[in-house]
Amino acid sequence: MGVLNVTPDSFYDGGRYLDHDLAIKRGMEMVAEGADIIDIGGESSRPGAEGVPADEECRRILPVVAALAGAVRVSVDTTKPEVARAAVVEGATLINDVASSLSFLAAELGVGIVLMHMLGTPQTMQHAPHYDDVVEEVTSYLGDAADQAFALGVEEVYVDPGIGFGKRLGDNVALLRALLSLVDHGVPVMVGTSRKSFLATLSKERGAPSLGPEERFEGSLATAVWSMANGAAMVRVHDVGATAMAAALLGDSSAAGIDETRLGSVR
Repeated sequence: MGVLNVTPDSFYDGGRYLDHDLAIKRGMEMVAEGADIIDIGGESSRPGAEGVPADEECRRILPVVAALAGAVRVSVDTTKPEVARAAVVEGATLINDVASSLSFLAAELGVGIVLMHMLGTPQTMQHAPHYDDVVEEVTSYLGDAADQAFALGVEEVYVDPGIGFGKRLGDNVALLRALLSLVDHGVPVMVGTSRKSFLATLSKERGAPSLGPEERFEGSLATAVWSMANGAAMVRVHDVGATAMAAALLGDSSAAGIDETRLGSVR
């Protein structure tokens, strides 16, 4: 899943693709690089981000959704039902729902949904988040959310542990280490670690310089490979070309009889 933020304030690519033509061009580049899905968002969900009105979100994304939907599967990254509905009318077939609140709409419209765990809201989620057992709590939350979606009649459901969404460094690492246990619940898992700040925190804690978003490529790729090797059905990334190549290499290793899921035992 390639990330396409049509926003002024997303933490990595904010402002790059506000122009619709530039956004469409970048979407087509990601298709050429190997993206199976383009995830289009018109409202930043970075920590502390302010919300935008639904009409502005629609203005940002709908021409891009319409232009790309004929070339690739399109996902809409939103928490607003009116935005999701409008995007589906323009050709989106997947709702990337960071608030896990739109299953009713996915059922009504006959589209798929990604249900993510987030503690609080983008405005509050990094204000001293705390868990007694982050793996158990996130897994339980996502299991309940998926059960509700299936009960409503949604046929295609993914769950996302929400790396960086109301999580401390240790929480993020624990969730990645325990990814196999989430995968074993049977609902396809999507993981998004691309360019996120926990990679910089991890680097700093290990004695290296703190890394800005532009410097987090290696960590992004490493965690995407880890996630795929531990059973993730989809990874959400900015760097599509390199990640698609890594996915192909993992697929080749599986075809050669190498059990890459054994990587999950490495600590």
